[in-house]
Amino acid sequence: MSVIQSIRDKGTWIIFVIICIALIAFILQDGAGRRGSVFSNSSVITKVNGVAIERGEFEEKLKMQENMYRGQGANREQLIGSVWNQEVEAAVLNQEFKKLGLVVSDKELNDILFGQNSPLRQEFTDPKTGEFKVDDAKRAFAQIKKSKNAEQIKMIKSGYIEPTIQNSLRNKYQNMLIQSVYIPKWMVDKQMADNNAIASISYIYHPYMAVTDSLTKVSDDDINKYVNKHANEFEKTDETRAIGYISFSASPSKADSTATFDQVNNLRADFAAAPDAAAFIGKVGSDLPFYNSYFGASRIQMTFKDSLTRLPVGGLYGPYIDGNSYVIAKMVGIKNWPDSVTVRHILIATSNPQNGQQIRLDSTGKNLADSIASAIKSGADFATLASKYSDDPGSKDKGGVYDYFPQGQMVIPFNDFVFDNSVGSKSVVKTDYGYHYVEILGQKKSAPAYKLAYLAKPIISSNETINEASTAAAQFVAVSKNLKSFNENALKVSKPILTASEIKENDFTIGTLASTRSLVKWVYEKNTGDVSDPTEVGDQYIVAVITAVNKPGLMSANEARPLVEGIIRNEKKAKIIIDTKLKGASLEEMAKLTSTPIMRADSLAFAASFIAGIGNEPKVVGAAFNKALQGKLSAPIAGNTGVFAIKGESIAAKQSDAMAETIKQGLIQTRKMGTYRSIEALRKSATIKDLRASFY
Repeated sequence: MSVIQSIRDKGTWIIFVIICIALIAFILQDGAGRRGSVFSNSSVITKVNGVAIERGEFEEKLKMQENMYRGQGANREQLIGSVWNQEVEAAVLNQEFKKLGLVVSDKELNDILFGQNSPLRQEFTDPKTGEFKVDDAKRAFAQIKKSKNAEQIKMIKSGYIEPTIQNSLRNKYQNMLIQSVYIPKWMVDKQMADNNAIASISYIYHPYMAVTDSLTKVSDDDINKYVNKHANEFEKTDETRAIGYISFSASPSKADSTATFDQVNNLRADFAAAPDAAAFIGKVGSDLPFYNSYFGASRIQMTFKDSLTRLPVGGLYGPYIDGNSYVIAKMVGIKNWPDSVTVRHILIATSNPQNGQQIRLDSTGKNLADSIASAIKSGADFATLASKYSDDPGSKDKGGVYDYFPQGQMVIPFNDFVFDNSVGSKSVVKTDYGYHYVEILGQKKSAPAYKLAYLAKPIISSNETINEASTAAAQFVAVSKNLKSFNENALKVSKPILTASEIKENDFTIGTLASTRSLVKWVYEKNTGDVSDPTEVGDQYIVAVITAVNKPGLMSANEARPLVEGIIRNEKKAKIIIDTKLKGASLEEMAKLTSTPIMRADSLAFAASFIAGIGNEPKVVGAAFNKALQGKLSAPIAGNTGVFAIKGESIAAKQSDAMAETIKQGLIQTRKMGTYRSIEALRKSATIKDLRASFY
């Protein structure tokens, strides 16, 4: 959750305003470009062109990201890489900004904070008119310079204001690059000519697939020659390593499954007899917590739903398997409930259940809610009171109304009142958030709703199963001391060797294996041929052997093979086809010798490089526009999909309505889009010393 949202949750709007404006004062006084850290003596996690990123500062950013994205399921390991990339990129850009003299002045910062595109706009906008209340923000600023809440100021500064300043500097830098784009007239004229150029050819085509792969072996030497010839395409900046590994399963055995079934089944009679299903579940434990309310059939997502909804009250179903658990379901109750309801309410908050913070005394909240109920009963306007008193930001400015929502969306006491009572019912309802004055406005589609209790026990591995897998893995390691013995012993125990390549020093996972940071660290501590101790990953034990250490620089033949083997094979096939097939002084002679028909391609576009029925063939299309080949036979052309011999038939220009200015603007736009790659280029040219592996 963001800092802004955290403050908003406290329900103290004016405190938020005070903190924001105090922060503004803090920034304006200290200057936009200044960076500092209370962790100035902490260890260095990275150096970018000699400038250090301190671990303490990095941890602050990381924790902030964890708080922001925790609700989305992101974990710390996933965020370390993304935060590191952000910080390195910021460091590279800040160095560039400094070289160029780019800054955000106090006046510019003031204009951003109080302008039409203000990052504070949401917090200072009149909900009724949509007007940004600039004067209110400025008045609040004038009142709040006294604020001394340094911790909150620091949090908002680093999480909210600093990114705004950084974005402003980025925009200046990007705009500077964009404004440098220039397209001369000759380039426009050439583009127009290229766009309008068309050609026709006759040709013979012999596809590579007609030559069997067995005739074209690709050696490591072939690959190394190709890589050296195209060095720029195969240069690596990071070291990578590769492993082979086998796994010993410690997942539950048939005996473990039977034991879990017996455990659940032995509780069946007691579950059936228990007068209080919730208390029984709480006593014996269940992997599925008891939801003490009702759901209609359409809202139940459980396995065997049709069987469950046919149970009588007190009836049981199971044991049955659901996911990785054995389950017994019990029908606790059945009611006729609407499918959805619409309500209006006023929340008088007493606490925030997300962080446990008290907002007001319980007795104070109850008294205020009762007073609101009395006022409305006496004729007070509901919407006015909601706007003035409600602590629910989602409804207070809409008259307290929540339009139709389904069962189970609200907390249980609120949910049960609005679904269990008729339209027009009003009451004060207590929840973990505080006291709600609620009125039911409408209901739809009544149908049976069910309260079900689930006694669920997971099928887990026994100690015997785990020990068996662990022992087998340890025995394998004891006799596998190098790559040769690893491969031999894997064959003996009938274990397939899986592979993982491109492992980087700061990776947290290997291939599809989860949570393998310790194994990654081991891979970078050892050498080729070393065999690991058993590593527990999920419900299996992994034993790995290091198969390759690929240093920065040109890719090795083994690394490059998946990328270039097909290309080299086609080059070899092209030579065979040229030497043995495409012979003759004319297309007609070639066609006769190879029993291949002469084909024709009309209206080839210079800008497209595509031949209908074949695919993308830029070499062939380029040759079609060679004036020297008009009416003449070309030498064989090794294309993408096969070897061609062509005869140029014609080159012409098609009619086009495209205007020079339109083409010019298109070229300008293309080059402007290219400027966004400037950050990538800056980073590539930077000297980055990554020391993360020493800390994580």
